Amino acid sequence: MYNQAALLIHETDPFELKTCAVPIPVLKLYESDIDHIAERLGQTTGETPGLFHHAPIVIDLTSLEASDEAVDFPLLVRVMRDSGMQPIGVQGGSGAQQQSAESTGLVVLGKNSAGERKRWDKAEKAQAKSAINRETKFVNQPVRSGQRIYAPGADLVITAQVSSGAEVIADGNIHVYGALRGRAMAGIKGDTRSRIFCLDFSAELVSIAGHYKVTEDVFRLHRGKPVQIYLQIDRLNSLIVAPISMNSIKGVRLD
Repeated sequence: MYNQAALLIHETDPFELKTCAVPIPVLKLYESDIDHIAERLGQTTGETPGLFHHAPIVIDLTSLEASDEAVDFPLLVRVMRDSGMQPIGVQGGSGAQQQSAESTGLVVLGKNSAGERKRWDKAEKAQAKSAINRETKFVNQPVRSGQRIYAPGADLVITAQVSSGAEVIADGNIHVYGALRGRAMAGIKGDTRSRIFCLDFSAELVSIAGHYKVTEDVFRLHRGKPVQIYLQIDRLNSLIVAPISMNSIKGVRLD
């Protein structure tokens, strides 16, 4: 009787509601000058055409909260959509900024309360603990154009090359013991301590915790060389590309 009832519900229910882990890019604002933001967005989308096309974007207001700067959200939303992005909500910010965002049709994600900060602190501690106990996913064959390899909750180690047009993604670190010619995205769920290591750096794009740079910018200096990429935590959250010796690569722990 129970199985028949369950089957009936399954057959007649028009939908299934459940959660899923989908990484969403974040646009973190350091100022409210929409003209300047529009200029930089144009440069960014020009450097990486298609990367954020139709991508849902969350606007991070935490850096503007203390000053309580007014943000012209209708204009900001229009500028972002003109760049191909789809802004869906905001996080952080003052009460007035959040109210202004809501009046524009944006969702406020995580009210900026003391309780919310405690939950974030707890989540960060859990993230640090999970990084210590993180597993490792090994790929012992080339990653070809069009392929996507993802290591959920793990570091990713590839002992062959990553071809142009391929994507390698990990919640933790990424090690490529060959040529990295495609895209590599480490710390995809926000772990800013994640790093990318490779023996031959010729990547189309690299990203740490959602912060990215394209190789046609400042990476020409390191093209074809062994490097590590990490995030320098500061106001700009800059990606650093640093040369490494073969001896230092051999000394990296993979467990």
